[in-house]
Amino acid sequence: MSGAQERPLRADAARNRAKLLDVATEVFATRGVGVPTEEIARAAGVGVGTLFRHFPTKEALLEAVMVRRLEAIAVRTTQLAAESEPAEAFFRCFRLVIDQSEGKNEFARALAAAGVDAHAALQESSEVIRARLAGLLAGAQQAGAVRPELGLPELIALMVGTGAAMEHLGADPAARQRIFDVVFDGLRPR
Repeated sequence: MSGAQERPLRADAARNRAKLLDVATEVFATRGVGVPTEEIARAAGVGVGTLFRHFPTKEALLEAVMVRRLEAIAVRTTQLAAESEPAEAFFRCFRLVIDQSEGKNEFARALAAAGVDAHAALQESSEVIRARLAGLLAGAQQAGAVRPELGLPELIALMVGTGAAMEHLGADPAARQRIFDVVFDGLRPR
């Protein structure tokens, strides 16, 4: 963005942008990032020109979908912390992050192939989530629900590994639950 202030979108333009992001999120999650932008525009009920006015490239659309997913995780993490006991909030957040991470690697690879540094593009949202995870971890540890020696870097490594395991498993809910059970048992104090 330049130093000039960005004008707010008109109501119809904001609705179109939101609809495009909703549809792109669903389509990319279910069919992969190879879906042509024309199909996304058609599914959103807008013309391809409208899509490109909001997202000049497919990579810009992919990036916006990833940022939106991270922002949704950050919002939900805050809600979990406010509405749940520390242990419950921590474990529900862990599950949320894993459930929302599916397809993230495919998005990152597609952005990298286009020369976009996904880590840089998502840095702000990622830092917010890291801070919220740190708070949830500390709360769960103070409540005696999570091993006290676990640090944020190890937690994030476990989340990355668990996310990779879940992608490998596919959609088998019973197997996914077993993975969560094993990981959660390992996180609890001995």
